[in-house]
Order: sequence, then structure tokens, then C-alpha cells
Amino acid sequence: MHIFSRRRSTAVGAIILTAVLLAGCGRASDSASTDVTIDDSPATGTLEVWIGGAEGETFASFVDAFEAENPDVTVNVTQIAEEDFDSKLTTAIASGTVPDVVRLYSQTESTMLATGAFAAVPDGLVDESDFFSSMWDTGVVDGTVYSLPWDIYTQVLYYRADLAEAAGVTAPTTWDEAKTFYAALQSAGATWGAGVSVGYDQYSAQDLYAYVLQNGGDFISDDESEWTINSDANVEALEYWGSLITDGYASADGPGFLDTTSWFSQGTTGSTIIGPWFQGWLTTANSEDWTADNVATATLPAGSAGSVATLGGGKVAVLKDAANTDAAWKLVKWIEQEDTQLDWYSAASDLPSLTSAWDDPLIADNDLLNAVREELPTAVPVPQVSTWSQVGAIIGEQMERVARGQATAQEALDAAQSQAEAIGVGSE
Repeated sequence: MHIFSRRRSTAVGAIILTAVLLAGCGRASDSASTDVTIDDSPATGTLEVWIGGAEGETFASFVDAFEAENPDVTVNVTQIAEEDFDSKLTTAIASGTVPDVVRLYSQTESTMLATGAFAAVPDGLVDESDFFSSMWDTGVVDGTVYSLPWDIYTQVLYYRADLAEAAGVTAPTTWDEAKTFYAALQSAGATWGAGVSVGYDQYSAQDLYAYVLQNGGDFISDDESEWTINSDANVEALEYWGSLITDGYASADGPGFLDTTSWFSQGTTGSTIIGPWFQGWLTTANSEDWTADNVATATLPAGSAGSVATLGGGKVAVLKDAANTDAAWKLVKWIEQEDTQLDWYSAASDLPSLTSAWDDPLIADNDLLNAVREELPTAVPVPQVSTWSQVGAIIGEQMERVARGQATAQEALDAAQSQAEAIGVGSE
């Protein structure tokens, strides 16, 4: 099950950024080589794997299947709190004592790859055409692939279908319709028609990024050379996001990320924008029948530039200083098999990054995933520069000022722009 703390402080981002700068802004391909051959013999030896959050706990038993296929290998899985994962890995890289395999978060992948600590993916290990291209591309630095897609998601609109039916409304398709929809859910009994991200961190910034893209804006220039955070389109997007709170459709104080299930189940919120793991959370908290009777999904309401979602997920990578490189790549290859990815979806509710796996009935017959399937081809990752972790946290902090009436959207994004310019984009 996908569980994130949703709190990553600017201080943590600064620590990671410092490590990246000490590594020379991490043009990782300078020392890259893909002339590694991985044969079909069983993996042997000991493997150290680091995974953040609940996925770490799940993978510790999940990997038993790999050990059964490779009886002479032992896989040690270290579960690390999600909010500590990047800082601990950065510290390990700096000390030269690293795990063999890690699961990177797509939101901070560019920052981590910029350390230059990751091995290039061996030629022929997998076929690029088997994956969603947008997720594949985030692992490429200067033409060399350093990480591979493991799981993938976009955020969609989950809403209480029973309340919508009682109010006589259907899922909104535009920003204007969304407010009418949220009001209708409240008239049918929801305390708040919408649940918005109140972590006020880089994950909140990722949520705002979707509104920015829907309004024709962007946080960064097309060539990723400069921040464009306070553009007119972006200010309009933040004004709209803030109006969901100031107009009474959402609360500035909740739900916290881990409270979304209880608030939604109780009808405190009538809808929320969240990833596809939410279905599993709701079923666990209630029942399959409850979810089937009360829950529906839809693509994100469109702004002036259309409906655009942000892309997220997990990436698998091997460290250059790994002690057991051969077994590490064999584990990666096993993770990238269709059967393994479908089993991982069953175990962890993380959707496969292999396009073929989406045709399996396990996914194809799940109506709540239709919106995700529709959004994936056009979903956009967060800015792929090494300083995004820190800049995203700053944007999230400024969003709180807007939510609490302490600043206008223009003032908030002007402040974020100024700080982002001081930080830069991490380019050479």
C-alpha cells in the first residue's frame, strides 16, 4: 500500500542539494558505462535493498519469490521512513557505503541522480518500448539511463458517488463545473465538497503543478534553465486553488494525507484528488462492497489548457559502488517482468509501469482505474532538475500563506520565485 508522510522540509532539501553540489552538480553520464553483460544464470551472494515507506515492509516478504528462483542469493531489505529516505541515501553516498538497489521517488529522482552515484542501466536489460515513455524519460541524464520505471500513477478525482447521485450531479469536466460539483456534494451531506493537499510541502507543490499545467503555465522554462514560478498563468492557478478554501469548498486544515481515508469514508470530504492507491485504502477501511457502491473516479477537471495530471511513481536503480552489481541487475530485471509487476500491484497497490500489464483483467476490469489509464499518456512529471526538492518545498510553504489569507497568490509566488532564483536549477 502506498503511504507517504507528505512532509519533506526545506532543511532536508538543502542537505540533499549541498550533497549534489559537492558532487559537481551530478552530470552522471561523465563516468557512465553500459558495457555490462547480465547473463541468465541465477543470482548469488547477498543483496542490500533500500525502500522507503510501506513499500519497504511489503517488499521484504514479496522478494521471497526472487530468492526462491535464486536459492543462492540472500536479499536484505531495509525499510526507511519516506521522509528520511533521500537524506539517508545521500549520507550513504557521501560516505561511500551504499546499498545495492534502491527504489527512488519520482518527485526527487532528478535530485538523487544528480549526485552521480548511480550505475548506468546495462544495454539490453529491458526494452524501452515496453514502458510508458514519460516515466522512462525521467531516468535519463544526458542520454544515459540510470533508473527504470517500477510503478506509476497519476492523481485523479475520487468522489462519493452516492452523494453525487443524491445531489443529481455528474463528475465535473472543467474548473467552473468543479465548484458547482463540490457545492452539490455539500448539499448532499459532505462537510467539505473537496479535500485539498494541506501538507504545504513539495507534494502540495506537485498538486498545484497540475493546476498550473491545466492553465497553460509551468514552473520552469522549456529548456529548464530558469524558474518561471510567478508567471501570470501560475498566479491564476494558485488563485483558483486558494479559492477552493476561501470560498468554502475545502478546509485549510485537513485532511492530512493519512486522514484522507477516514474523512472521505465519513463524508467529511465529498471528493479528493489522490493517487490510485486510494481504492485499496478505502476497501481496507470499509469493504469491497462499500467501495463499489460509494466511490467513483474521473479525470481532473480542465482549465483553459485542458485536463493535465502530474506523473508519479517509483523508480528502481543500482548504485555505482554496489557490492553485488550482477545480482542487483538480476533483481531489477525480475522486478521489470510483467508477472512480477502484476503481483506487486496485488501486494502493494502500485500500478505497473509496463504498458502490457494494463491489459491484464486485474487492471483492465477495474473501472476505478479508467481515469488513470486515460490520463497517463499526457501526464507530466515535476520539473526534472536537481533543485526541485528544495524549490517544491518552498512553493508548498507559500501555498499555506495563501490558504490562510496571509498573502495573495501574486505575493506568494513572487516570494517563491525570488528564493528559487537564489537556489537555481542545478545546471552546470
